[in-house]
Amino acid sequence: MNTFEEEAFPSEVNGAEPASAEVEHTGNASEASNDTLVEPPSRWRRAYNILTWTPKNCRYDPDKPFAFSLPLNLLFAFACTFTVANLYYSHPILNLLAKDFGVTYERASDIPTLAQAGYACGLLFLCPLADVLKRRAFVLALVFLTATFWIGLCITRSFAVFEFLSFLTALMTVTPQLMLPLVAGLAPPARRATAISLVVSGLLLGLLVARVLSGVISDFSSWRNVYWMALGLQYFIFTTLFFFMPDYPSVNPDGLNYFRILWTIITITISEPVLIQACLVQLFMSAIFTSFWTTLTFLLASPPYNYSSLVIGLFALIGIASLCFGPIYSRLVLAKFVPLFSILLGQLVSVSGVIVGTYIGTFTVAGPVIQAFAIDLGLQMTQIANRTSIYVIAPKAQNRVNTAYTVSVFFGQLIGTSAGNSFYAQGGWRKSGNGSIGFVCASIVIALLRGPWENGYVGWRGGWSLRPKGWGMRKDEENAEGRAEEKREANMSAEESAPAKQDTEVEGLTGDDKEMNLKKAVDDQGDGKEINVSGA
Repeated sequence: MNTFEEEAFPSEVNGAEPASAEVEHTGNASEASNDTLVEPPSRWRRAYNILTWTPKNCRYDPDKPFAFSLPLNLLFAFACTFTVANLYYSHPILNLLAKDFGVTYERASDIPTLAQAGYACGLLFLCPLADVLKRRAFVLALVFLTATFWIGLCITRSFAVFEFLSFLTALMTVTPQLMLPLVAGLAPPARRATAISLVVSGLLLGLLVARVLSGVISDFSSWRNVYWMALGLQYFIFTTLFFFMPDYPSVNPDGLNYFRILWTIITITISEPVLIQACLVQLFMSAIFTSFWTTLTFLLASPPYNYSSLVIGLFALIGIASLCFGPIYSRLVLAKFVPLFSILLGQLVSVSGVIVGTYIGTFTVAGPVIQAFAIDLGLQMTQIANRTSIYVIAPKAQNRVNTAYTVSVFFGQLIGTSAGNSFYAQGGWRKSGNGSIGFVCASIVIALLRGPWENGYVGWRGGWSLRPKGWGMRKDEENAEGRAEEKREANMSAEESAPAKQDTEVEGLTGDDKEMNLKKAVDDQGDGKEINVSGA
């Protein structure tokens, strides 16, 4: 038997008795002690062992946990970029799809709608399972199934089949939303914001690079080559993750009821003010993003610009350039202030760009260029800050927290697309821009309703300080730090009180009184040093 079989089925190779082995009684107790029936693994168990086989360098060892590294961070970011891009390859080529399949433009526009619907179903019904299942096996299964079903999109000649597969592949294209909570949980507190920013940058990059690649490739060759390229990327991501993604244990190894998991998404959202605030802020910020990129095509294709579809697609490069500032900003600024500071700063950057682009964009191309850069930069700043704040809420329910947050972002994108098209049809570019200004202002109001240290839903109790005081600690880290502090205080108290017990009287106090006063002083000092994490 080869090495793989030895690792997958150790009981068969070494002759060890599996846990399920049964003792068969053949007539008396002495025979029962000697006769052991070793049952081979079931067919399903053998299949599971094969499918979940893990390379040695990726196996989890509780004595030597995996160190979260920059290469692993970049791998997750790369996987996010070209996984989420699956949802957006069709957007610039809907006219080509309509022509090739012989359907109307209106029918072809159902493809991105079905993709978004599939993605929403995946967010609601698949992502929460990551709080129970082992993340490596779950991610690999989703990537492999997505790539395999994607083959049908490359070869089918039936539009109905193309629609069905678009929905199905989008349903399983939720791996980026599994990696974000994973990174937040693994990264050290001092590097958490930077680590999250790299993955968020990859996520936003996928939205933009898909449009560029799809537009350029289809302009010089068949649209099917876009999908063949995406297929190759999916299998490349699967192979890379298989050999380098560590096998992290489940955060809830005892399991949870699936319907209870879905119900707790609602209860967590309602009970956590910081999550409600983050969801509403990002809902309106996401609306301006999709409203802009949807109506930009109409503006640039009309006088005075009359740009080709290829040139319009290249405008996404502006947004891609702004993403380079995210990790730098997170390292230099975000880690030094509470998330609310970065949220407000990102909102101000966005609203400034929207105002400039709205009122000069009708006569100079500098308007949409400035607006594209500012919106994407501002959106990234708020996304990173909001995710940094919500991932400390419940370490064992991070995927459910992420589901609630991402669903709100998704609905914001739908609102922005619908409102942007409606406003543009009614009053053109400026009315659409005015609607975006309104969305940003609503987001700013929601952000200002609750301070960074407020425990309730509205108010600024706890202070106005924008400097972090223990911000970013998960609750388990906070408790560990608290226990360590208590231990240090107890040791200090014992060391300082020992000499006092030897004296019968010091400055009018007995040894016992001296000891009590020393303990009280230490307790008072400890209270003064207590870390404030109420805003988290």
